[in-house]
Amino acid sequence: MAEIQILLPNKQIYSIQEMKALGLTHYKTAKLVDEKKLVHLNKSHYENLLFSGEPNDFYFIPAFVQTGVICLMSAAVYYNLTTYRPDAVDVAVANKKKISTLPETFSIKLHYFSNEKLELGVNQINVDGNTFVIFDIEKTVVDIISARNKVGIEETKEVLVNYLSLPERNINKLYRYAEKLRCLKTLKSYLEVLL
Repeated sequence: MAEIQILLPNKQIYSIQEMKALGLTHYKTAKLVDEKKLVHLNKSHYENLLFSGEPNDFYFIPAFVQTGVICLMSAAVYYNLTTYRPDAVDVAVANKKKISTLPETFSIKLHYFSNEKLELGVNQINVDGNTFVIFDIEKTVVDIISARNKVGIEETKEVLVNYLSLPERNINKLYRYAEKLRCLKTLKSYLEVLL
């Protein structure tokens, strides 16, 4: 079946719009599902079972939480700031946002952020056509300091120590974010102890 070759082996998730752009009609898509080449995730996304790249739960986030941003300890893991491994992907969403369907194969932990907090320091990552949205490294550090009582004091300290050891750290950006998110005093207290 020629249309199978259209599916890229390094792209894990396809939206219905992407399928249509590839020339895959509903009939052809259903046939690929029947042949176990695709699996229907929800009303707007499919998983490519021909995917041969490195699996990553982050690739699924836009399919289930379209406006979600990977945050807190999941983002810290992405930036290699911690040895801690969360048992769910931390995803920030707007306050009062309703999420109807979550995946069955892994857990997503939703964190409700104000619009101001949600829009600050957002990066879109694209790995071979697999995209997800994550807070940048400084925003991640500031969010963890802000949520230190939920995250854990030791985990917070580890993230900050590892961030401070990076040659490309940007303390000015860290301060700007902390000021905007009203946790500059807490950040300064940590830095006084650690620097």
